[in-house]
Amino acid sequence: MPPERVGALQARSARRAQVPRPALAAACSAVVVALAAAALALHSAPLPAAQPGSAISGRGALPRPVGRAFLDARVPLNTIAVVVQEIGAPRPLVTHDAARPMNPASVMKLYTTLAALELLGRDYRWTTDAYLGGPLVGGTLQGDLVLKGRGDPKITIEQWQEFMATLRTRGLATVDGDLVLDRTQFALPPHDPMAFDGESLRPYNVGPDAMLVNFKAVRFAFAPNGAGDATVLRTEPPLGEVAVSPPPPTVAGPCNDWRASIGAAFTDRGSAASATFGGRFPASCGERDWHVALLDHPHYVRGMFATYFGEAGGRFTGGVRDGRPPAGAAPFATMASAPLYDIVRDINKLSNNVMARQVFLTLATTAAPPPATPAGAADAMRRWLDRRKIDRRGFVVENGSGLSRNERSTAAGLAQLLAAADASPVREEFASSLAVAAVDGTLARRFTDRPVAGQALLKTGSLEGVRALAGYVIDAENRRWIVVAIINHANALRGQPALDALVQWVYRDAAAWSRTFAR
Repeated sequence: MPPERVGALQARSARRAQVPRPALAAACSAVVVALAAAALALHSAPLPAAQPGSAISGRGALPRPVGRAFLDARVPLNTIAVVVQEIGAPRPLVTHDAARPMNPASVMKLYTTLAALELLGRDYRWTTDAYLGGPLVGGTLQGDLVLKGRGDPKITIEQWQEFMATLRTRGLATVDGDLVLDRTQFALPPHDPMAFDGESLRPYNVGPDAMLVNFKAVRFAFAPNGAGDATVLRTEPPLGEVAVSPPPPTVAGPCNDWRASIGAAFTDRGSAASATFGGRFPASCGERDWHVALLDHPHYVRGMFATYFGEAGGRFTGGVRDGRPPAGAAPFATMASAPLYDIVRDINKLSNNVMARQVFLTLATTAAPPPATPAGAADAMRRWLDRRKIDRRGFVVENGSGLSRNERSTAAGLAQLLAAADASPVREEFASSLAVAAVDGTLARRFTDRPVAGQALLKTGSLEGVRALAGYVIDAENRRWIVVAIINHANALRGQPALDALVQWVYRDAAAWSRTFAR
């Protein structure tokens, strides 16, 4: 059982990248699909290995306006890597230190999602089975209920409610025993949610698990009541293992840093947790959400089962423990995941880390039977890259999500990956998983009111000291380009406008630039 963790979290929320909303997760409108199809209309030749360089002139070097944008942001040119290549062209138009291994942050998810689409198949689904650990007599299970998880990356509250309703429909009314979880699909080292950045309660730090449910997150929703003189607090899901204090009183004044204002304190002991709000909530804030990762995986699942099985009319008061189904038993009920092509949209558009880690681990099962391990998944990915003839010199994969200080890729390798995706039978599913400039996902607020809005399909990445993007741009002449750019520098955050300037340059000027050097 993990040690007690107590924290008053007052930093800004990373909610949009942590817990996908169903509406946004499904965001792939006809416009987006059309853009993805257009971006992939041509096949691409393999990219040659690029050589390091730092000039800002001539074919292959950074265009001067782009180089100046990085320098103006105080990002040295020897801390960036760039590739720009037209789809179908025999060599890149722009390369800059493209062979240098760099930390790509969440752009690493491109490797995981394309490998999954090709190795598992676009329609792959995970299953979660329920087994009866004793006789079912008059609706009462005289024994334990066993749930076997296989690493489903996205069991939402709505799916869980349907699963509980299925158990009730099939005649299960009372469980006299415990909830037993079979989590042996994955064999994982201990996960420390503090290890990456000390933010143990942030959902992006949730570790993978064969029985992951609802991203192991709890949403606290605050809003003023109709009269504006009291705060309404909703907790979703409402778990018996999480004690929640009364809501903070409202206060007049500007919203500002409302998280600091409400005086939140969270205590997490693994098997139980508490949330208290000792401050005040500014009524001017309207409705606000705060997502927090609480409990260990088994006790979170137990809380979800007790809450929603009870909501469906069932009765359960037992505990939770690890175990396996009875030998030779057939499933009593099965819950299937969304198809993989839907899963990868959440991963790439919203940059969901734990979903990426679940998919990454599942890659191991394409080469060997369970249990899946991180080492097995990494080996499966490396073998896939070799079969696809994607240069993996300098390539390092740790968990497949990019939430890592150790993962590495070259810009040239990522460009080759994007070229391979263009020639793949799953190219439409892959491209439509990328965020669309000024439209959705992590790009919803970038490139607004710019000509490239709606014309770039990109995966973004950000860590402290890292900013990156990679994907496709459809330019003003309807020519299609692969774009990869990575910054590894303390001023990386300041360099984001320079990355955006590169994308806009490709849209506006790359075609003319290519004609200049074709003469």
